[in-house]
Amino acid sequence: MGAAQVRSFSEIEAAFVEYVQQTVYCTMVTVDRRNRPRARVVQPVWEIVDERPVGWLAVFRTPVKAAHLAHNPHTTYAYWHPRQDAVFVDSVSAWVHDRDTKLRAWELYRRNSPPGVGYDPHLYWSAGPDSPDYHLLRIDPWRVQVLRGSDLSSRIWAAEPPSRS
Repeated sequence: MGAAQVRSFSEIEAAFVEYVQQTVYCTMVTVDRRNRPRARVVQPVWEIVDERPVGWLAVFRTPVKAAHLAHNPHTTYAYWHPRQDAVFVDSVSAWVHDRDTKLRAWELYRRNSPPGVGYDPHLYWSAGPDSPDYHLLRIDPWRVQVLRGSDLSSRIWAAEPPSRS
């Protein structure tokens, strides 16, 4: 079975949201300076901006994660559910330092975006969004694949990676 290409993210948006909601956690893959993969379990929140998905990942800025992203900002986020539904998000991830953006992402987590996916970030950062160890990654996907387990149908949306100034 081949994967069907779609022109607009809106064509796979409903499946993307459904699979993210049913799975919640995903595996984030980065690469080290020797181009070896490293995986960790994370919980991003998502929104649609200008008809494209944008993810936000509240994290602790560990030395390993920071070094990997400094070397290569390309990341993959993989969701898998026991029903065999899956989402693969190939993206560019970058640290966000802007306080307003960090506050907005904090609220997306609190509001559960999409519903059922977020959490109260105070559980990890008790001092709130100004906690010195609250860091944020912006996830800009350039390719998203959704795979339905019941029939193994696959659809892919792809766009050029966003330019970074």
